[in-house]
Amino acid sequence: MERSIIRLLTCGSVDDGKSTLIGRLLVETDSIPHDTIDSTRNIRRSGSTIAAGEIDFSLLTDGLEAEREQGITIDVAYRSMSLLDGKRLIISDAPGHEQYTRNMAVAASRADIALVLVDATKGVRTQTLRHLTICSLMGISRVIVAINKLDAMEYSQSVFEEIRSHVQTALTRMHLDDVLFIPLSALAGDNVVQGSTHMNWYRGQTLLESIQEWRPAELADASPRMRIQLISRADNFRGVSGTVHRGSFTVGDEIKIFPSNQAAKIAKIITYKEEIQTAHDSDAVTLLLEPEVDATRGDLIAAASEELHPSDRFNAEIVWLHEDPLIHSRSYLLIAGTSQTPATVTRIRHKIDVNTGSQNPASNLGVNEIGSVEIATDAPLTLLPYLQSREFGNFILVDRLTFRTVGAGMIRHSLRRGENVVLQKYEVNKSARAVQKNQRAQVIWLTGLSGSGKSTIANGVEKRLHALGMHAYVLDGDNLRMGLNSDLGFTPEDRAENVRRISEVAKVLVDAGLIVLVAVISPFETDRQRAKSLFDEGEFLEVFVDTPVEVCVDRDPKGLYKKANKGEIPNFTGIGQGYETPKNPDLHLKGDADLDENVTKVLGVII
Repeated sequence: MERSIIRLLTCGSVDDGKSTLIGRLLVETDSIPHDTIDSTRNIRRSGSTIAAGEIDFSLLTDGLEAEREQGITIDVAYRSMSLLDGKRLIISDAPGHEQYTRNMAVAASRADIALVLVDATKGVRTQTLRHLTICSLMGISRVIVAINKLDAMEYSQSVFEEIRSHVQTALTRMHLDDVLFIPLSALAGDNVVQGSTHMNWYRGQTLLESIQEWRPAELADASPRMRIQLISRADNFRGVSGTVHRGSFTVGDEIKIFPSNQAAKIAKIITYKEEIQTAHDSDAVTLLLEPEVDATRGDLIAAASEELHPSDRFNAEIVWLHEDPLIHSRSYLLIAGTSQTPATVTRIRHKIDVNTGSQNPASNLGVNEIGSVEIATDAPLTLLPYLQSREFGNFILVDRLTFRTVGAGMIRHSLRRGENVVLQKYEVNKSARAVQKNQRAQVIWLTGLSGSGKSTIANGVEKRLHALGMHAYVLDGDNLRMGLNSDLGFTPEDRAENVRRISEVAKVLVDAGLIVLVAVISPFETDRQRAKSLFDEGEFLEVFVDTPVEVCVDRDPKGLYKKANKGEIPNFTGIGQGYETPKNPDLHLKGDADLDENVTKVLGVII
């Protein structure tokens, strides 16, 4: 089934001329209403040198008023035009400023062709190389490098060749096989739609020709797949709905549902208006299965012959999109299609220098940086290598507190250990162990500044519980740093790993039926929420020991504030590093109140 839509991404550095080029392309192919074109003759950006009455092509793709005021593209502007063979070309004009790389990366994930502009008057810049790197990571089929503004360089062939040589050197380290170089002037119209009379030394295609003659590569593997977007229910009716990708499904086909590996047969295929026998690529359908297997939103349906391997460990490449850095051991939400699950970046293998292509060691990733990471998900996912399937090999990471998208990722491969480790269940379970001890297993997580009184309160609670014949254990942050966590420092990533390890130990002890008292600073809200997510409803109680920092400094039981004030302890919470106050703690204690009173309050939520 031949595709009817081609997606073109335009990118490059600020002021390379993307908006002007796309505006001209739209005008010269008669893809813009004439009244819209006429309006651009009377509007001018601040500082514009375009003569009155002339068309300012760049205004045709900038959709936000803020963009016009600043003279830059902020959001991705989308425009559509018809090609000669009847196909539609969807053009996305991506922002060039480094601050908006995230917008470009999202647009690149869906593009077939990338048009990367280089300003001939400025040459290749870092953002140009960053965009080429992202195009490579996103698996874009064809890249057109348009060397623009050659009219300002007297249409010099030597300038064109010098820039092409620079870009080709960078391309040797990227997985881009189909790359074209076109010299042009968006302002004057050279080699955009019509060939240039000023560059007789160039015999290649115009921009429009290079777009129109592109054809997608034939897929060697055309096995059908469908990710479940919705479970459709009605009286005596239950179907799974989604969009078919690559191949086709036919009534009677044997299928499997992943990650559960359940087998079924397609009994009916229904569209929004009729029942059909075969569903093809891009068709939105509802499948009725026999038998009615236990499928859920986010599951993947594939032909029964497909050998897919769900995993909870992946190697991936990530474009980091947020001002706050990526921190390994911190929990995020991983969203792939309609599936959503907590995930932790367990290792940052390296980050990529977009200028040289070198792979440099890294402990975190900053905004717009690109790196290779290992990810662990809380549940197995059926994700495919991105180079094999863009649809089923991409994901985003979302902050669990703000729900902002912080990273865009591409799966390279699943890690073998994610497929080989299987949960072993035992007959004596958590409930049985707790009943044996005549108590409810739970974790009491005491958080607060150093010197706030967490350990003192935990000690008092454990003594009272012990006297009552109950089974409790204290996990103290400092004590664990003498053994299990002795390899960790106090950076945000090490603190995240410290909390992750403590919460996993607490989970084991709760499974043993114990009441677990955790006394650890745990300064970051997202790390505490990740710890809470490991436990069943009602098993995790967050206790905020709220003590003024002045009181903590006066107490200073370990002499740490004194050392921190001398600069001997960097990243010390309350002085060198901030503390994020719990938003909705289950219990709020005043750390400078009477100890017995605080102990009694904690016991009140336990017993």
